[in-house]
Amino acid sequence: MDGKQMLSEQIYTYLREAIMRGDYAPGDALKPQDLAKRHGVSLAVVREALVRVVGEGLADRLPNRGFAVPAFSDRRWQDIAEARRTIEPVLLRISIERGDLDWEARVRAAHHRLARTPAWVPEQGEYYSDAWSQAHRIFHRTLLEGCGNPVLLETFDRLWTASELARRWSARRNPDRDGVEEHRRLEEAALARDADTAAETLARHLTLTAAGLEV
Repeated sequence: MDGKQMLSEQIYTYLREAIMRGDYAPGDALKPQDLAKRHGVSLAVVREALVRVVGEGLADRLPNRGFAVPAFSDRRWQDIAEARRTIEPVLLRISIERGDLDWEARVRAAHHRLARTPAWVPEQGEYYSDAWSQAHRIFHRTLLEGCGNPVLLETFDRLWTASELARRWSARRNPDRDGVEEHRRLEEAALARDADTAAETLARHLTLTAAGLEV
């Protein structure tokens, strides 16, 4: 990796973490000139990093207006939520049908880690901690891994990445939501092999996240 690539990687990492952390509010402009001056790098380095962030759905490239963080009202969040509500409950049903004892053990372990991981770390800002966010992703993915279909799981991975920023925004706007209880019910229904309840619980869980972004 040459010097320019290293600098671009550093700016990309900064932007990704800053947006996820909430340093930039929805709709905020990401000005290449300001970023270049602040970090002491060239415009080319900043633009390369911004293009990567746009590719991950964490920023928009606006015609004749530069770059900006997506807005709460962006239709993409509801489209992604609709896709997840369509796909993930079906995957969970398949997992409950096909999952073996090892899958059950992994679901229980993943839920235990999620329940025991602190959600908030003051030095990481007002959003969920990185450790909690990772435990959250692992729990949801583990629930679906019993399906045994890597293609379907890849679809889950893509949708999860695309929706993570919106999930963090939703959590911040709805601090009184009882996510702990929602995850407990998901685990219980899955391990009880109650596919109907599990699918309904997951669909409601995803719906509440999307509702938190409505303006």
